[in-house]
Amino acid sequence: MTAEDGPLTLSGDRFTAIYHLAGAPTAAQARQRARDLCLEQTVEFPDELIPNAAIREQIVGQVAALEPLGADRWEAVIRYPVEVAGRELTQLVNCLFGNISIKPGIRLMGFDLGESLGRLYRGPRFGQAGLRDLLGVRDRPLLCTALKPMGLNPSELARLAYRLARGGIDLIKDDHGLTDQCFCPFEERVARCAEAVARANRETGGRALYLPNVTAPAAEIARRARHAQRCGAGGLLFCPGLAGLDAMRALADEDTLALPILSHPAFQGSFTLHPDAGLGHGVLYGQLNRLAGADATIFPSYGGRFAFTPRECLDIVDAATRPMGALRAIFPVPAGGMGLKRIPELIGVYGRDCCLLIGGDLHAQGKDLTATCRDFMDAVQAASSDSQEQGLR
Repeated sequence: MTAEDGPLTLSGDRFTAIYHLAGAPTAAQARQRARDLCLEQTVEFPDELIPNAAIREQIVGQVAALEPLGADRWEAVIRYPVEVAGRELTQLVNCLFGNISIKPGIRLMGFDLGESLGRLYRGPRFGQAGLRDLLGVRDRPLLCTALKPMGLNPSELARLAYRLARGGIDLIKDDHGLTDQCFCPFEERVARCAEAVARANRETGGRALYLPNVTAPAAEIARRARHAQRCGAGGLLFCPGLAGLDAMRALADEDTLALPILSHPAFQGSFTLHPDAGLGHGVLYGQLNRLAGADATIFPSYGGRFAFTPRECLDIVDAATRPMGALRAIFPVPAGGMGLKRIPELIGVYGRDCCLLIGGDLHAQGKDLTATCRDFMDAVQAASSDSQEQGLR
């Protein structure tokens, strides 16, 4: 049977999205806005002009709940037919927050795909458990840093990567601004840095992973990822805000590649900054990253260079780790100006199932970088032990 052979007959299975609506003083206004949202995100057509009841009943979103949150604010739970999302991440995201993202006073706070739609997405290949297996790290947070500053040539960055790996850093990533510049060509940088980290691992017995940045023009992404794999890179850094969530999903799903992915938030900040619009922090940095295959998600921690609050950060942690169908939990990676002195505090807040990303402060200690990395490791192990002991009391 083809689409033209009979009347519209859908499965009746729906998935759920939760929105916060701002600027609706009365329940009647909130209901109207929720109804408008249902139409905008599906048929994008005036209700009175919908040509038949089957479309109205089966295609248009349904308001499942509407609850007040405070003055002029409401929470709306909308249910969409799974068929509207198709079998593509691009259309799923469009259905969740496409046209409606252009209207003020609407913020997507979460979603639940349910079983039938959720099983279309593989999500993270490794997640927390898989990354711990690769690294052989069980009882502490992972240690991460970036190759900086921009302007160093491939040989200089390789020497830096070697010292970081010798010091015990687990994940050594390209800075997200390193791509394929004339002063640091991608292919040479990746080959040299991957070899340097492999050499350090041979000398120490460590398992440090080098993650080059493969964010690139669409036609280049797969080629750069393959080059990274051939050179022995242990994972990939990717910026879905620049190159697309589905491009990251394609990397994660590629069985012949099979490398862990660290997601970077470049270009995504404005999606979350206004409390009455955009996306909830957990949705953007947690749920969508998991759905698109990231194994770890970098976000700006409270107390650093950026303005996220502790609550917003913990929303990200919750969305990265709570049950979400069959998708694996991923590592939250608090970053953005973190310092060594804050390690006990950070572990107290984020727990042991996180990845601590410290960059500039490793270089600011005024002594050998490898020794500073070992201090980083010692501080993390000590704070993790203290955290465990306190939990047992």
